[in-house]
Amino acid sequence: MNKNTDVVVIGGGYAGVTAANRLAHHGDVTVTMVNPRPEFVERIRLHQLAGGNDDAVVGYGEVLAGNVRLVVDSVTTIDAAGRRLELAGGDTVGYDYLIYAVGSGSAEPDVPGAAEFAHPIATLEEARRLRPVLAAAPATAPVTVVGSGPTGIETVAELAEEGRSVTLVCGEELGPYLHPRGRRSVARTLAGLGVTVVAGPGARVAAVTADAVRLDDGRELPSRVTVWATGFGVPDLAARSGLRTDAVGRLLTDETLTSVGDVRIIAAGDAAAPAGMPFRMSCQAAGQLGSRAARTVLSRIAGERPDPLRLFFAGQCLSLGRRAGIFQFATKSDRAIPLLLAGGPGAKLKEFVCKSTVKQLTNEADKAHKTHKAHRNGPRPARDEAPATAGRTA
Repeated sequence: MNKNTDVVVIGGGYAGVTAANRLAHHGDVTVTMVNPRPEFVERIRLHQLAGGNDDAVVGYGEVLAGNVRLVVDSVTTIDAAGRRLELAGGDTVGYDYLIYAVGSGSAEPDVPGAAEFAHPIATLEEARRLRPVLAAAPATAPVTVVGSGPTGIETVAELAEEGRSVTLVCGEELGPYLHPRGRRSVARTLAGLGVTVVAGPGARVAAVTADAVRLDDGRELPSRVTVWATGFGVPDLAARSGLRTDAVGRLLTDETLTSVGDVRIIAAGDAAAPAGMPFRMSCQAAGQLGSRAARTVLSRIAGERPDPLRLFFAGQCLSLGRRAGIFQFATKSDRAIPLLLAGGPGAKLKEFVCKSTVKQLTNEADKAHKTHKAHRNGPRPARDEAPATAGRTA
């Protein structure tokens, strides 16, 4: 690398921050991150925000390397031919390489009444809007959470622990990712919290009204507040910009995360569809994809062929309120196995994972700062040479 290269990262989530921090190690790479929010969102804590016991945000000063330029704005268009981004605020940002890490959000519900009367929870703004709605509802008012995956399970447990009367509508099956042992463990914990779980034939939502949820089989569940925790969608930025995407809008890439239509664009996180086979949307995958995206960019800058992507999963971690949780172990290829850790130990492990995820970003940011400082100050003196001026040693 013999010239300064401008790399822009769109998106400041787990994948985007990981990629930006990894690139910030290199003194001849200038990194800019464009993100619509001035704070990093701990998405894996949004259910806690809804429950009122965490704000689910961390300042970028803590998790983002100091030599990464943060632009708080939204990208309206990617001009791939001109290698520039058009921003909602009217500015443009040019790039040599682009990392597309826009993440995901709530999918547009196709159930009648859901868009009008249900409250999604997939983004910071949605969780913040939901919190006062729940706070205004009497503790005895019926609350219905729709969604059988991690978001639905964690949200309903958090609200039940507050003492609320909550129902979880799962459709066919509770926790479809989980091993049957894990599913039974979660069901027992939810029952202990007083959660009514509705699953099986006829348990899909047919309609939502201001005060009820109607199921396929005709049952009507009273619901003062309905939380919509089912289905994720991705922003349409790639499709809107003329880039090749899959059916739901994820950027199509090869096995190195490089866009199939432009070698200057690399994808990471929930909005990437590597080799047409996207991974489970999770911070576990996002961190690995962000790291791989950074390495792909560096390889392309150096004129080398990037290595193919290899992801490894450990399982899925769920909090079930503040006192219980479950870690569902899995194979490296993300297939759940009978091994699990539940109850109090599961809760402690989940909290450790949440804290260590941020800590990992913080450590990478600190490391990038030290590396950048070393680049800026020139080569370090040899071990047997004293620096020109005395100072504090680390």
